[in-house]
Amino acid sequence: MASKKLGTPWLLVVLICVMAVSATAQSFRVQCPTSTITHPTAANNNSEPAYTNANAVNGAIKCQQISGGDGYATMGDGTQTYMFSFGPLSGLADIAAGGPGTEFPSVFNTVYPGIPLPGDPATTIAGGGTFLYNGAVGLTGDQSVLVAGGGGGAAATATIAGGLVTDVTVTNPGSGYQGRPTVTFSPAPPGGTTALGTATAVNGQISFIDITYTGTGYLTAPTITIGPASNACAPVSGPSQTQPPAQCLTGHVDSRQIEDIAVMNGNIPAPLMAIDEDDEFFLTLTNVGMIMRPDLFEQHTVHFHGYPNASSFYDGVPDASVAINIGGSFTYYYLAPDAGTYFWHCHITPPEHLQMGMVGQLYVRPRQNRVPTGTSLYTARQQQDLNLRTACVSANDILCSNPLPLVDTGALAAATIANSTTGTGGYAYNDGDGSTYYDVEYPLQMHGFDPNFHFVGMTFNPEGFTDMKDKYFLLNGRSYPDTITQGSLETQSADGVNHFSQPLNSIINIPVGKKALLRISCLDVSEYQTLASLGIPMEVVGINAKLLRDQAGNNLYYNTNSITLGGGESLDVILDASDTSKYPSGSVFYLYTSNLDHLSNDAENFGGLMTEVRIN
Repeated sequence: MASKKLGTPWLLVVLICVMAVSATAQSFRVQCPTSTITHPTAANNNSEPAYTNANAVNGAIKCQQISGGDGYATMGDGTQTYMFSFGPLSGLADIAAGGPGTEFPSVFNTVYPGIPLPGDPATTIAGGGTFLYNGAVGLTGDQSVLVAGGGGGAAATATIAGGLVTDVTVTNPGSGYQGRPTVTFSPAPPGGTTALGTATAVNGQISFIDITYTGTGYLTAPTITIGPASNACAPVSGPSQTQPPAQCLTGHVDSRQIEDIAVMNGNIPAPLMAIDEDDEFFLTLTNVGMIMRPDLFEQHTVHFHGYPNASSFYDGVPDASVAINIGGSFTYYYLAPDAGTYFWHCHITPPEHLQMGMVGQLYVRPRQNRVPTGTSLYTARQQQDLNLRTACVSANDILCSNPLPLVDTGALAAATIANSTTGTGGYAYNDGDGSTYYDVEYPLQMHGFDPNFHFVGMTFNPEGFTDMKDKYFLLNGRSYPDTITQGSLETQSADGVNHFSQPLNSIINIPVGKKALLRISCLDVSEYQTLASLGIPMEVVGINAKLLRDQAGNNLYYNTNSITLGGGESLDVILDASDTSKYPSGSVFYLYTSNLDHLSNDAENFGGLMTEVRIN
């Protein structure tokens, strides 16, 4: 429990270096406010409020953190491919279960209650599936001490030589410390300078104290004070309280925990995001670097494709906004726009980073999901036109993509709403007539990759962009038969640890007599992709996050048995299995590509874009 020493001769050098880089220094931070001007009452921002009128405070606050780095994924034929990829740094338990990692502040702003071991909590998930933590990885209190009730009591003594503090020994580690306590040395005599130091707590006890400045002119060893026994950031609910109050969590994180979790922990698809209309969404991107390519100083961004940002500052196109360097974090802000299926990707050298795997899906749920049960959907849709921000009146706005239906069908709001990928029903859009209702929803991301391009990306540059040709074709990062494998797929990476590289399966489970919404997006760089459904027609209700409805209010939905998408397109499709005579329990149908060369893994005789639709 002795200190680490920093000799005086080096102090000036260190200070000069710090001053030189201060203008460009970055650090890992997260932001998830509990209240904002738009959502001023913190207590109301941890659940979606009922939608009663356009002028009420609607929506909530949602937060998510992701990493930018690298990782591996394993295909259906056993081929392992290297990726540039995004990984989860919040909502880990939800993502491992196949859901979005988007959380309310009350969940995001929580400190991991277990012992922060290397690789934890990622390895804990693999250890038995009991890991339930969905907060931000590494989140900790501000640098002021966080002491559990009844804790404190740490003490230390200093040793001097030649007027300098040369060593510190912790004589009592104390208990209950949840962060970095302040360390204060008694002042040096006149003409001298006071020493400085920092303390590190492990398992609630002071482990060691670093001397960051030795001081000068000490005639006797200074006394050391280690933080107050309690302060404004101390827990307020008694000795059993382990969480610091939310106001003490100011975005500071433990960088070691972030590196433990994020290095080589990239996902394909990138972490799923899901928000509701009127939500304020705070998304933090943390660039942890690439362990397999330390020679590349790759920046990363988040670009929400087709998503109407209020400011280009958050658009993710580096020319118009910012790019995040290795070792830094940046929090994007979005006010959720119109409902629909969107997607997001890195916008640094897009053909390369998209081909390498930096693509993911985002969907926005409609206000109509929050309309009180039994309320007229037509009236609720009319309410939206009373506010300039939410209004969609085709007579006044030629860009209005979701006008009122032509007639009031008398449809009433259903009793259940969608709340995750395993949710229990909702609406795809603010349709006003109940026509986009579904019982279960599934995101399906079509993608492909060229293994040669990925190999070159792992070993040397530049890649052969002109020769890029997909040979593996993926649904949610998997090729058949892995598309119908339950649970997250693990891939052993270069660090010797299994990481959850492909958390989303592609099995479409439809309860008997119910409907499923498929949120289909194509994020392929070089190929068009086709999906065909035999036995259950696909009703297309939205395209590119726009309800299929004309300006007069007529629904333009159509039934088809196949859809074709290019890179950067999305469709919202409903599979209607409500006719139990046609779709009895136990029925199995196939969703597959009619492009036969896309039904293989690099010319092998299985794999590609295919999955099952099961009635159960």
